[in-house]
Amino acid sequence: MTDGLRKGLTAYGDAGFSLFLRKAFIKAAGYSDDALDRPIVGITNTYSDYNPCHGNVPQILEAVKRGVMLSGAMPFVFPTISIAESFAHPTSMYLRNLMAMETEEMIRAQPMDAVVVIGGCDKTLPAQIMAAVSADLPTVVIPVGPMVVGHHKGEVLGACTDCRRLWAKYRAGEMDDSEIEAVNGRLAPSVGTCMVMGTASTMACITEALGLSLPMSATIPAPHAERFRSAEASGRVAAEMAKAKGPKPSELLTPAAFKNAQVVLQAIGGSTNGLVHLTAIAGRTPHTIDLDAFDRIGREVPVLVDLKPSGDHYMEHFHHAGGVPKLMQQLGDLIDLDCRSITGQSLRDIVADAEDVPGQDVIRLRGDAIKPEGGLAVLRGNLAPRGAVIKHSAASSKLLQHTGRAVVFESVEDMTLRVDDPELDVSADDVLVLRNAGPKGAPGMPEAGYLPIPKKLARGGTKDMVRISDARMSGTAFGTIVLHITPESAVGGPLALVRTGDMIRLDVAKRSIDLLVDDAELERRRAAMKPAATPDWADRGYAHLFHETILQADDGCDFDFMRRKGKG
Repeated sequence: MTDGLRKGLTAYGDAGFSLFLRKAFIKAAGYSDDALDRPIVGITNTYSDYNPCHGNVPQILEAVKRGVMLSGAMPFVFPTISIAESFAHPTSMYLRNLMAMETEEMIRAQPMDAVVVIGGCDKTLPAQIMAAVSADLPTVVIPVGPMVVGHHKGEVLGACTDCRRLWAKYRAGEMDDSEIEAVNGRLAPSVGTCMVMGTASTMACITEALGLSLPMSATIPAPHAERFRSAEASGRVAAEMAKAKGPKPSELLTPAAFKNAQVVLQAIGGSTNGLVHLTAIAGRTPHTIDLDAFDRIGREVPVLVDLKPSGDHYMEHFHHAGGVPKLMQQLGDLIDLDCRSITGQSLRDIVADAEDVPGQDVIRLRGDAIKPEGGLAVLRGNLAPRGAVIKHSAASSKLLQHTGRAVVFESVEDMTLRVDDPELDVSADDVLVLRNAGPKGAPGMPEAGYLPIPKKLARGGTKDMVRISDARMSGTAFGTIVLHITPESAVGGPLALVRTGDMIRLDVAKRSIDLLVDDAELERRRAAMKPAATPDWADRGYAHLFHETILQADDGCDFDFMRRKGKG
């Protein structure tokens, strides 16, 4: 087996010349033969001026390189796509698979014996792990870490749960222009990812539970010195993995590891996006995420982490309380502690070293849970034959069993134009329905599922309504919101048949979401539907590839040709 600089030689028809040429050109950068004869650790650079979540990546890179060299290997940094949630048009999810493909191919194309991937903003860690699983090279994952908290008028603030809460107050007329502008400058006081249990924090915790990152790496705040010491330690581990040729992702990502990730996802009150991403990651392996099994896990696993939007605290508080190792310790026999980590330790070893913090109330005991069941529930019914998801830990309890009249929006654009119309026929007991916002319909399944409360209702005191869609929702959001309705309306799913005035019944305890219209009427509506046409946006390039090959939410929204061979 070839390794180091000899790995994956460029095809010139003469292997000796290929190596000679490679060394000649890399020596132009000033490398010695001693440096070039060592195992190589590739390190992804996802820094971008468009991505403040990754604003600490240059410092992380230097720390990783230091750790690699201290352990006798050679670091090589290479750039990849960087996706920033609030800067990506039409949505960051549209670009996740592109980042996964590009990262995988750069890992394959360039000589490296191990790789360190650095990410954080919502779709970057999933994309990088999908790439690493497919390339199956020894991989260390480094999350960039969460922001520190902000403050406003004596209140602790966090992006982006408080972004949404305070924006809702502004829409309701409870906050004026000058105050919302002041809040705008205080919600994100440092670089890093959202400091609540949004998608970025969820994926960092899942990554640690899978054993792909160092203990405590999910929760260390982005600006803290500890973040860079952890990065140096990650470089050391990557160097040792390069020498040992493992462990590879395929050795770590067992069915038990995926179950651990699902248990942690439920216990942290994690983002609904986490389920889509975990399903996509599993789709690159021989294993699968079964939605009904995930829901059963949710009935057994309580929410133990008191973090917004399901609780009160923020990521830095979770970190100082002991982080993911302490959480797994509290979960006890719900976690398979025989699973292994990139460090060579078992989770049993890691949990045994978890810090005991007297008086902390962020990570609860199982007998003192925040919620008796896990954060997410899977719903089925005639509206969602292949499933839908609700984050019921962040919903209004009084709305978890609700029947209401549908008020239908045909698209995100239609919703934007009409939701605040004073003449809109809507009441607080109605069910807001958004369709054509799924993987194909939008495109890219935007985080539009957090439909705003119509302004006239918000100003009358309405704080929450049942809202359903084939879109996604930020993990930072609070509300009684049913998401990922599958199949989506753009491919003829039942959501396409709903009409304003129809009655919809939600029963989270029974895990059901149903349109109360008889089957014969639904068949008449289906027969009257026009065949789906290829939209104008999908006429060429990546957009065409996306539209033609994107899978539904229950398959992780990966491209059909990127899943492991043999999977449907």
